[in-house]
Amino acid sequence: MIQRVLRKHWLLAVFLVAGLVLRVLATVAYRPAIIYTDSVQYLTNMGKLSPDQLNPIGYDFVLGPLVAIGGLTFVVIVQHLAGLLLGVAIYALARRLTVYRWLAAFAAAPILLDAYQVQIEQNIMAETTFDVILVAILWLLLAKGVPSWGRAGVVGVLVGAAFTVRAIGLVLLIAVVLYLIVAWRKRRLDVVRRTAAAVAGFGVVFAAYAGYYHAETGRWGFTGAENQVLYGRTATVANCDKLPLNEGTRLFCPKEPLGQRLGVDSYAHNHYGDPNWPGPLPPGTTKRQLATEFAHLVIKHQPLDVTWAALKDFAKGFAPTRTTSPDDVPLDRWQFQLTYPNLKDPNTTEAAVKWGGSEPHVSHVPAVILRAYQLHGGYTSGTLLALCVLIALAAVARAKEFRSATLFPVAAGVILLLGSAAFEFSWRYQLPGLVFFPLAGAIGLRALLGKDQARPAMADFPDAVDSEAIKDTPNFAPVVVVIAAYNEADGIGPVLTDMPRTCAGLPVDVLVVVDGATDNTAEIAREHGAYVCVAPSNRGQGAALRLGYHLAAQGGAQYVVTTDADGQYDNGELETLLEPILLDRADFVTGSRRLGAEDADSRLRWVGVRVFAVLASILTRKKLTDTSFGFRAMRAELATAVTLREPQYQSSELLLGALALGARVVELPMTMRRRGDGSSKKGPGVVYGANYGRVMTTTWLREYVLRRGRKQSWRTPAGRTARTSQ
Repeated sequence: MIQRVLRKHWLLAVFLVAGLVLRVLATVAYRPAIIYTDSVQYLTNMGKLSPDQLNPIGYDFVLGPLVAIGGLTFVVIVQHLAGLLLGVAIYALARRLTVYRWLAAFAAAPILLDAYQVQIEQNIMAETTFDVILVAILWLLLAKGVPSWGRAGVVGVLVGAAFTVRAIGLVLLIAVVLYLIVAWRKRRLDVVRRTAAAVAGFGVVFAAYAGYYHAETGRWGFTGAENQVLYGRTATVANCDKLPLNEGTRLFCPKEPLGQRLGVDSYAHNHYGDPNWPGPLPPGTTKRQLATEFAHLVIKHQPLDVTWAALKDFAKGFAPTRTTSPDDVPLDRWQFQLTYPNLKDPNTTEAAVKWGGSEPHVSHVPAVILRAYQLHGGYTSGTLLALCVLIALAAVARAKEFRSATLFPVAAGVILLLGSAAFEFSWRYQLPGLVFFPLAGAIGLRALLGKDQARPAMADFPDAVDSEAIKDTPNFAPVVVVIAAYNEADGIGPVLTDMPRTCAGLPVDVLVVVDGATDNTAEIAREHGAYVCVAPSNRGQGAALRLGYHLAAQGGAQYVVTTDADGQYDNGELETLLEPILLDRADFVTGSRRLGAEDADSRLRWVGVRVFAVLASILTRKKLTDTSFGFRAMRAELATAVTLREPQYQSSELLLGALALGARVVELPMTMRRRGDGSSKKGPGVVYGANYGRVMTTTWLREYVLRRGRKQSWRTPAGRTARTSQ
């Protein structure tokens, strides 16, 4: 069962193993955990639960029990495990929404593999807990269709919980309400009920938190940071000469002229956080009061300046690489270091000893590995996230299916990151984008491309369908042309009429494998003198061809040729195709439209042929020009020796499998015409290309990596007996 699950979800499994390795390295590299200024504030507030600190107290409710159980190392281990489970949860949600497996795995990859995500999990910080709440909200809203008012109410409570962990979680309520109103607006009364339930759920948590804040401090609020962060944002753009400042608020105007201002972080924390700044205040005023008044004046009189500054910071998150803009929170704060960070602050060592049981230290080798990974591409490019946003928005605008499922994650991600940027830009605050944007892009791409055409992998030959199809085995000629046909009654006749009866002096038989057709393909094939094998159900071209290979070999065929039933290939080139094998210069010969001639009807397919040829050449270390040409010849024992699991996108599996067995493969210039009849059954071009690439890479992994060192020859030294297939 485990092997079946791993085979089915192999790409996720690869990402999970890689993510686990990164997290083990981080746990070993930085002991007992990475501790920054905020970490110390969380730790010292676990017992007091004072609500007027820099950060809300929600994370302390999680942190306290974990520290009590196993100290700081246990905290980061739990956070790392949560990070891995978040990846699984995102994958499972995407699959529940019928996103293709490979695409669902890539939606989960950023949260699993992004070095900045791993680094924040190694910190004693609230981000991992916040991400858990975000994914729980996604599941409640998207996993079961139209949310009931009860589920909407729970979502509201979770938004409230997110707010208690990170105050910016408050803005998620906007995305939730937008989703409930826009996505499910057909029945107004139900919309009102669901929306009211969500707002009420949030209101309960918010009111309780605000009430606790008032009880503890004697004033209304929800964090001690709202004033200083808002001040920091407005101080960077304040044009004090044009503001109606009084004696008190003028003290808060930065000394630096416009154009030379420091960053938000400097004004919010270094200036505002200095107890001696800004000096003596007018009687009857407080720093908090005057900073708030100053910020409100800037927003009132310079709304465009404040908005533009926030939008510029928001756009930074979509940069191709991770860099630090002048006066931003330093990027290296969220990078793995070769020495333990923040040791200049004596509180760091004190916290490590008190709650972690040891002085902070770094293990050099894993730290070097992590830093090299992080600095050399081990993160999610902002450009990729921007592409995910654009795909999601296109799906919301154009696709009917999954429009609502795409709307929420993209809206939530944009609103949350824009809300964060409105106060201060930090790469730390961009990490929730790893939860929302890849998932939104994956759902959006699924909505735009349609249902996945891929089918489950085939069992060993013969499976139940194969056994039912093979009623008797004819005695075949040395050369057998195998044609897989599904509802090809209108086109197969001319192909069979044009088929040579001899090739290089050898008689030729034609075997048509009818793959669960609903027309009279079988009757027409028989009328033209072909042997016919009828599979009782439609499984795909790959399944039909595999059945044909085995039936031909069992009937005494020495050479197997494949062609299509739609007349795209020139049967007159059969002898040219077979000649290298007859002369013992090759075991497998495939035509190439790139070396020959092609009447292309699709620019996308033209590009795909070249892209996959490059990929196959890299994987196999053999120059290939065309991996999907359907006119091929091979020795019969080779055709039955290759492991074939793919029922549809089979051409690259056969080619790579033959190369992996050590077969001599030759490409020849051949002709490919447009289809003689009907339309392609391969599905939309992008979907077909994605599945074709999936099959190629999985075949390479199976045949070249997993079987390395135990690969069997497909012929004995005598050169006559094939190994047992599968």
